[in-house]
Amino acid sequence: MSSTLLERVDAALATVNDPEIKRPITELGMVDSVEVDDAGVAHLTVLLTVAGCPMKDTINRDVTAAVGAVDGITGVDLSLGVMSAEQRAGLQEVLRGGQAQREIPFAQPGSLTKVFAIASGKGGVGKSSVTVNLALAMAAQGLKVGVVDADIYGHSVPAMLGVADQRPTQVEDLIMPVPTPSGVSVISIGMLKPRRDQVVAWRGPMLDRALVQMLADVYWGDLDVLLLDLPPGTGDVAISLGQHLPGAEVVVVTTPQEAAAEVAERAGTMASMMHQRVVGVVENMSYLPCPHCTAEGTEHRLEIFGAGGGDRVAATLSSRFGYDVPVLGQIPIDPSLREGGDAGKPVVESDPTAPGARVLAAVAEKLSGRGRGLAGMQLGLTPTSKF
Repeated sequence: MSSTLLERVDAALATVNDPEIKRPITELGMVDSVEVDDAGVAHLTVLLTVAGCPMKDTINRDVTAAVGAVDGITGVDLSLGVMSAEQRAGLQEVLRGGQAQREIPFAQPGSLTKVFAIASGKGGVGKSSVTVNLALAMAAQGLKVGVVDADIYGHSVPAMLGVADQRPTQVEDLIMPVPTPSGVSVISIGMLKPRRDQVVAWRGPMLDRALVQMLADVYWGDLDVLLLDLPPGTGDVAISLGQHLPGAEVVVVTTPQEAAAEVAERAGTMASMMHQRVVGVVENMSYLPCPHCTAEGTEHRLEIFGAGGGDRVAATLSSRFGYDVPVLGQIPIDPSLREGGDAGKPVVESDPTAPGARVLAAVAEKLSGRGRGLAGMQLGLTPTSKF
């Protein structure tokens, strides 16, 4: 066996990323042994993080393809093993980078991740639909995006992303977020329940603990953007978010009618009370494009739920806070938006030319173009003398 050939095999293995952790398997200690016989067949043993790893077929395929493409390799004999408890503990230490447990990385002064909390005053305004479509639109821009389904009681994000029946992999007490085909990583309390139909009936302390677990005990890696789908209203989770992620910026979702706008203003005010900045308002179900007029090449909007709710919320919050809170977008009533959510294929990916998809993509571009907020960040200044 040529040492040069073995080096090329090692280099090929370094190009294979674990599909959940998104880091090279060589860096994670997953490559147990590598040998190449005189016939040019590579004999490999790769260790899975846990038995029954849901991504083992992907690892098998990627390793076989990478090593099989090496010049001089005539075949690949791959065996998949499982890490021991000691090896998993070592992996956990590598992933945490020596940091203490239960430390929220996005709350650290040096974090470069933009954190957006998607909030609403009441349920049924399409907040979760907005969240998942913004996530996929940002991922399509080349950003690394994570989604926390913090709507503990009404968790619907996994189903909308097509991963409702998947469960996260756990390495010791470190949880891997569930990857989606679009590249977005997601975690939800629904993924941590024993059964999909099990009801979550928790009160304040448990809700806070669940939020911390999804932020601190999940290995998110280096994210450009983290989106949190908050439960509607001004309850425990909104308060906990303000305490644990003071640098998060808030997007308020409303519908046009007066009743929805009034409670949306409360959600925005709650964010301000927690010293978070409201960066904009999204008005969902703004209007229905008249199908007859559209067919004739003209535009006629049917304002089924009234008009002006988003503008009212933006104007009220701007006046109340003393800074501009713009309307980021008005999403029309679009059957494909609902159909995409039900099918687990959000509209910005399944039908990017649809009216709702175009508005959501424009909102995502506005948000991703913002600089990271300075709220909650330390300035790194130390006084040298007293006045």
